[in-house]
This record gives sequence, structure tokens and C-alpha cells, in this order.
Amino acid sequence: MASSCATMAQPKTISSINLLFMYVLLICLGGRIATMAAATGDYENGNEHVGVCYGLLGNNLPSPPEAIQLIRSKGIRKVRLYDPDAGVLNALRNTGIQVNVGVSNDDLKRLAEDLDFAKDWVQRHILAYLPEVDFRYITVGNEVFGTTAEVHAQYVGPAMGHVYDAISSAGLQGKIMVTTAVHMAVMGTSYPPSAGSFSDRAAPFMRPVVKFLVDTGAPLMLNVYPYFTYKGMRQNLPYALFTANSDVVYDGQLRYRNLFDAMVDSVYSALERYGAGQVRIVVSESGWPSGGENDGFSTIENARTYNQNLVRHVAQGTPKRPGTPIETYIFALFNENQKTPQGTENHFGLFYPNMVPVYPIDFS
Repeated sequence: MASSCATMAQPKTISSINLLFMYVLLICLGGRIATMAAATGDYENGNEHVGVCYGLLGNNLPSPPEAIQLIRSKGIRKVRLYDPDAGVLNALRNTGIQVNVGVSNDDLKRLAEDLDFAKDWVQRHILAYLPEVDFRYITVGNEVFGTTAEVHAQYVGPAMGHVYDAISSAGLQGKIMVTTAVHMAVMGTSYPPSAGSFSDRAAPFMRPVVKFLVDTGAPLMLNVYPYFTYKGMRQNLPYALFTANSDVVYDGQLRYRNLFDAMVDSVYSALERYGAGQVRIVVSESGWPSGGENDGFSTIENARTYNQNLVRHVAQGTPKRPGTPIETYIFALFNENQKTPQGTENHFGLFYPNMVPVYPIDFS
């Protein structure tokens, strides 16, 4: 940079010297600023709508400080945690990363029945890290309905209420939102998207959850996996991977070229049927496995295609909510060798445990 500045043509007058000096100084400062920005990585240029799910079900994962530094270096500004792990929360101090922290399904019953326990949970896992950790959401339970965790489903609504009360007691209502994460098992109808509705069996679970979200202004966390839908139907892989080059689904005035949008919009339709169209959806998980089964579509190339297109797409919104970006968390940061059942569940990571990328992806 200095040599390029030194080779500028020599000025011929005093006034031109001053003008040229200012011009050269601006050029050099601009180059210096660009160099400094490059040196800090692409964190400031990251996609503000995209985060990553950071799970810990592996016995060979890097330390939390190493993992958080990796997240920052890739320009990722949001992270979802499934448990309030102290090592991870300490590593997140003063990073500026927005945190979506989970409540274990095993804690739901006690949180629902004991407000003092909820206040203690908030004190130990939230207040103890403020203001250095930027908490945005507390996700009370993950995929409780429609899984083996459904024995806890009756406790989700009351647990959310007690956690919210504890947050409010600390004066943090509106700053940290309380929600829960569901998946498509709550749906009775999802096709076409405009016909989306929650199932009758899910209604006792979903109605109090949705009412709580309406009352508090919090979003619904939704785990969205076109991969599993495609796996079940084996039809139209481009539609699942965001690579269809023409409309696939015609739903009244709405047109769909990708399955992700159709799934999200079906849940928006279900919320509207509950009179809760104002509730925002945050996609708390979405991804595609890079291996684990010899099925021809759980591949590195398909995983890269899906996740790269997902990063690029979410800022556009969906046909029902055009122009409204979808806050989305990619599942997952690492391949986790202790996830069960063994197979594709161990191959959703963007990175191997040694922090080498499974495939290249641009988060900007």
C-alpha cells in the first residue's frame, strides 16, 4: 500500500500538493480500512437472518471457545443452544452473537409446577450471564408433541408461563421472548399451503401455546425439514433443494417453487385458523444430511445445495409473507457422533469436529 502511494505523479504547485495529498490520503485510508475489515473475517458482513444450531452430542467436539470463534469467523450472528451449557454461555460473553437458548424437555414438568424453580432457572442460566450474553429467545421444549417426549406435552404451556413470569420479574419481558419449538407433526393438513391446519390431536397442545404467543408477542419456533418430506415421498428433488426453475404448486393466487416455503406457509395458514395470523414464525431448525445412508440423495452435494440456497432464500420471505425475512437456524454446526439413531442424524453438520468444512458455504 505504501509503495503504491509513493508512485503517484508529483504535483506542480503548492495548492495541487495539498489537494493531491488529501486525495492520496483518502485512497490509502480506504485501502487500510478494507484491509482491517478483511483481517477481522466476514462477521460484520454475515447474513443477519441466518443462525446455526450448536449441539453438543459428540465426544470429539472442539471446545466451546473454539466453536464460538468458528461461528464468528464465518459471519454467523445467531446461535441456537439446546441446553444452557455453562461453557458455551461463557464463551458467548461479549461476542454480540444473539442467543436462542433451550429448556430441556426433562425440565418441563418441574418448571410447569414450580414457579420458584422457574425463577431459579432464569437466575442461573440467564441473569447470571447478563449483559455480556445477548439472549433473544428462551425455547421451552423442543419437538415435544409427536415424539417420544410427548409425555411432557401437557407441561409446555404452563412451563412457558412460569418462565415468562420469571423473566418479567427481572424486567426483561419484551427483551427476551419465551416460546417453544414444534415440527410438522402438529399439522393435520399441510397441502395445499392455504389449507394448512393443526390436527385435532394437537389442538389441546397448540391452542394454549398459540394463545401465549399472541398474548406476549413471541414467535413460534418451527423445525422445517424438506429432506424428511422428500425422503418419505421421493418426488421432485429440485422442489426440495430450491432448484426448481418453474412453479411446482399452484395454490389460488400463490405459487411455490420450493417445499420449504410451502411448509412454512401451511403453518401460517394454521395459525390464521386459530386467529393468530400475527404470530411470526422463526425456523428454529432446517438442514440436509451429507451422508449416513446410501440412498442417493443424502449427499454432500445435496446438503451444500440445500443449505446454500436456504441462506440466500430466507431474506425473501414466503408467498404468504413476501418481503418478510424468515429468521432461520441451520441444523447443525458440527457432525455429532453421539446423536441417535445412528445414520443421517450424525451427518447434518456444516463442519467436521476438527472444524474443517464438510462443504463450502457462504453465509453472507
